[in-house]
Amino acid sequence: MKGMDVVAIILARGGSKGIPNKNIIDFCGKPLIAWTIEQLKNSGAIDSVWVSSDSETILEVAKNYGAQTISRPDDLAGDMATSEVGWAHAIEAISAQQNNIDLIVAPQVTSPLREPSDFANAISLFVEEGYQSLFSASPIEDFFIWERDEDNQLHSLNYDYKNRKRRQDIAKQYVENGSFYLFSPNVLIEHNNRFGGNIGLYEMEFWKMFEIDSLDDVKICSALMEKFLLGNNI
Repeated sequence: MKGMDVVAIILARGGSKGIPNKNIIDFCGKPLIAWTIEQLKNSGAIDSVWVSSDSETILEVAKNYGAQTISRPDDLAGDMATSEVGWAHAIEAISAQQNNIDLIVAPQVTSPLREPSDFANAISLFVEEGYQSLFSASPIEDFFIWERDEDNQLHSLNYDYKNRKRRQDIAKQYVENGSFYLFSPNVLIEHNNRFGGNIGLYEMEFWKMFEIDSLDDVKICSALMEKFLLGNNI
């Protein structure tokens, strides 16, 4: 975006318990990570795309699709390491090579159901509304959540089952879909959190919320990709 240095940071560690080498499995004819890299580059709103990983194989694939790379130490890529730690390490590495970073775009590799315009529109919204952090979200309707307590008794969480409202009387609700986050570097540094300051959301279609964590997810997301996105120059 004009007047801003917008940097995308993709965290893609090598380890995965659910699907081996999940970030580079074949997905609709390309390594999974390639979809995110290409969507970012085709958005026209991002100045540079970086991939941070502890896996040389992932970094090589990322280079082949036009991303710049950052080698992440093993201690910052384990199961207990947070995304915030990975982003902070990447910001430090990128800052050593360039003077300024105004905005971070942090997408999730395992959420390939998105379009380049989602990134561009979210960045425009971020700037226009003066947000300091933002998350992608999908609307949910008639989504009533229950949980069991320590005595195995069920309780409704997001509504009162004794006073069930009509659908038209329920306020619109959103689920944080994990597709991507936007935040200023200062927010991450000051709060050690992707959220801080004036928080906004970017609404995406419901079907874009599906992500890949299992082999069944691959089948579902592949079907959605082929139905809604392939052939649309994504």
